[in-house]
Amino acid sequence: VNSKFGANDIGNVYGVSSPEAQESTAQRTADFVGIAVHCSQADSSTGGMCSAANHGRPDILPDEPGGYNSFMGLFGHKYVAPIISPGGQLTDLSGTVIKDSSGNIGFPGFDGMSASVSLSYVAAMQEHGIPVTYAYISDAHDLHAPGPHTALGPGEQQYEQQLKSYDNAFASFFSRLQNDGITPANTLFVFTSDENDHYTGGAPNNPGCSGASIDNTQNPPVVTPGNYCTYTKSPFNPNTPPGPPFGEVAAGLGGLLAQQQGLTNYTYTVGNDTAPAIYLNGQPSSTDPSVRTFERATGALKVTNPLTSITEPLAQYMADSLEMNILHMVTADPSRTPTFTLFARPDYYVTGTCSGGYNVTPSPAVSPACVIENPAYAWLHGNVQPDITNTWLGLVGPGVNHAGIDSTTWSDHTDIRPTIMALLGLKDDYAHDGRVLYEDLSSSLIPTGDRAAQNTLLQLARVYKQLEAPVGQFGLATLQLSTNGLESGNSTDDTLYARTEAQLSSFGAQRDALTSQMNAMLESVEFGGASLDVGKARSLIGQGWAVLSRVSAQAGTMGFEVDFRSTLPGQGEVLFGPGCSSLVMTATQDSGAGSTEHHVFVSGNDLPGTVGNIGITPGAAYAYETVTQTSSGQQVDNNGGQCYTTVVGAGP
Repeated sequence: VNSKFGANDIGNVYGVSSPEAQESTAQRTADFVGIAVHCSQADSSTGGMCSAANHGRPDILPDEPGGYNSFMGLFGHKYVAPIISPGGQLTDLSGTVIKDSSGNIGFPGFDGMSASVSLSYVAAMQEHGIPVTYAYISDAHDLHAPGPHTALGPGEQQYEQQLKSYDNAFASFFSRLQNDGITPANTLFVFTSDENDHYTGGAPNNPGCSGASIDNTQNPPVVTPGNYCTYTKSPFNPNTPPGPPFGEVAAGLGGLLAQQQGLTNYTYTVGNDTAPAIYLNGQPSSTDPSVRTFERATGALKVTNPLTSITEPLAQYMADSLEMNILHMVTADPSRTPTFTLFARPDYYVTGTCSGGYNVTPSPAVSPACVIENPAYAWLHGNVQPDITNTWLGLVGPGVNHAGIDSTTWSDHTDIRPTIMALLGLKDDYAHDGRVLYEDLSSSLIPTGDRAAQNTLLQLARVYKQLEAPVGQFGLATLQLSTNGLESGNSTDDTLYARTEAQLSSFGAQRDALTSQMNAMLESVEFGGASLDVGKARSLIGQGWAVLSRVSAQAGTMGFEVDFRSTLPGQGEVLFGPGCSSLVMTATQDSGAGSTEHHVFVSGNDLPGTVGNIGITPGAAYAYETVTQTSSGQQVDNNGGQCYTTVVGAGP
C-alpha cells in the first residue's frame, strides 16, 4: 500500500513519478493511508467533492458487474481533511491536531485511532456532506503510546484509563452530533466489534482488584476507575523460557515438529497466528502422502501451557481445503488456499520457528525454546473459540426496537448489511450471505403479512444461519469431523480419513443445496417484494434441521438437539443435567424464539452460574426438560415429572 513503486497503491493512483510518490515513507503513511471518501457520480463531476480540482482520482472497482465508471474518490488525510475541516487542521474531539507518533500531521496509524480521533473523523464527515461513514477504533487493551508494544491486563490502571477516555469520547461525539441535529431520530447508528480477544495471562498480583466500580443506580451507569490490578511482566527472554504468567504463548511449529515427530525435511509457510494457515511448498494435493504425514504430525503435537502447567494438544481443530470450503475460507484464487489450517488452542500464537521466530519457511532448528511467553502481547483472536467469536452488535435509529439487550438472537457479521439495507429501505444487486435481523426491528418492517408467515420467515432465517455461518452448528460440527479425519490413520491405513472426507463432501453438498434455496427465498422476500411460500419454507426448515441433526450426531462431541412446541409464542429453553433432580444447566439458543415451534441445540450451559459452561461429554447421558418463557408465564414440559433423556453420540 505505502509504496511509490510498481503496482502498489500510491504508484497506481498518482503515478510513480508524482509528488505524492516522492514523499518520505512516514509522510506517505500520514498523507495517504487509512482515510478515504468514495463519491457518487454526481459528487465526482466538475465542482463536486471528489472532483479533480480537489485531487479526486478514479475510484476503480473492476469486478463490478456492468462496470463502475465515472466514480471518483479522495484518498488520504491530505486530501480529505481540507474538505471536512476547511477552517484549519483537523483535530480530535479534545481539540488536538491529529498526527502520528512522529509528529507528522495526518493519519496517526492503526494503533493511533483512539475513540477521540476516529469519532472526530466521523463527526467532521457527517457535518460536511458525507452521509454514510464507517470508522475503525483501536482496541483498548494495548497501550497506545510511544514506545514498545505493551499489552494491558484486565483491571490494569492504563487499561481502565483508556476505557474511560473512550467513554468520554463517545459522550462528546453524541453531544456534538446532537447539536448538529444528527440523532437516532433521523440517523442509523451501528456499532460492533470485529471479534473478541482471548486473554492470555494469569491472575493479577492483587486478587480482589476490580479496576473500576459501577454505579448502576444511575442511567446510564457511572463507571469510576480505581482498585487497579497489577501484573508481573518480565522482559521477553527466549533463553529463559517460558517466562512470566502473562502474555501470549508463542509455539514454534518447526521446532516442535522436529522435536516430537522427527519432521525436518519439509519446507512450508506459516501464516503466524493462533489459527495459522499452513502452505506446503509445491501445493501438493490434500491426499498426497506427504501432506497426510504432516497433518497427522501436527495434530499429534503436545505442549505444556506455561499459564496453567497443563500438557495439552496444540491443535484444537484442523481443516483441509474441503473443510475450509465448507467454512467459506476458500477464495477464487487457488494460490491463496492453504494446504490446511491449524486452529490452535486459544492461548497459543503459532509461529514458523522457535523463540517466537517469524521467518516464513522454518528451519528444523529446535533450540532455543519452542514454547515461550511474550508479555508484549496478551490478547489473541482469529480463532473459533466462543470467547473470541461471541461478540456484540449495537443498533439505534429509525425502525430499531428499543428493546435493550437481546441475548437470544443468533447472528454474525454477514447480517449487518442486509439489516442496514432493510432499515434504510435500500436495494441493490448484491447477494447477501446473511439475513435481516427482524427480531430487533419494528414489526412494520417484516415484509410478510400474517403472524404465522412472520414466524415461518424467522424460523427459516434461523436455520439458514446455523447451516451457513462458519461458527454455526453445521460449521462447528464439520470442523470437528474434519479434525477427527485429519488426525487419524497412518502411512499404511488412512481409511477413517477417506471416509470422513466423503462424509464432509456429502454434508457440504446437502447444505449447499438447501442454503441456496433458503437464501434465494430470504432475498426475494426481504428485498424483492415477493410473498413467502409458507409451505416450501416449512419444508426447507424441516430439511435443514434434519441435516443439522445428522451432522451433529456424526461429529459426536457437539451436543444434542431438542425440538418442541408451546401453545403460546415465546423463548424456548432446555434445562439439563446428569439426572432429573440435577438440571443445573440451561441452553437458550432457540432458533424458534418468538414462535410456538422451538429448536434448541444444547452444546453447553448458556447461563453460567455455579456450574458454568462445562460443555457436553461425548457418550454421556443427560436428563432434560423444556421451558417456554411466554407473555403469560412459563410453559414447562418435564415428561410428567420423569424428564426426558438422551445420550450424546460418541462420534465416528
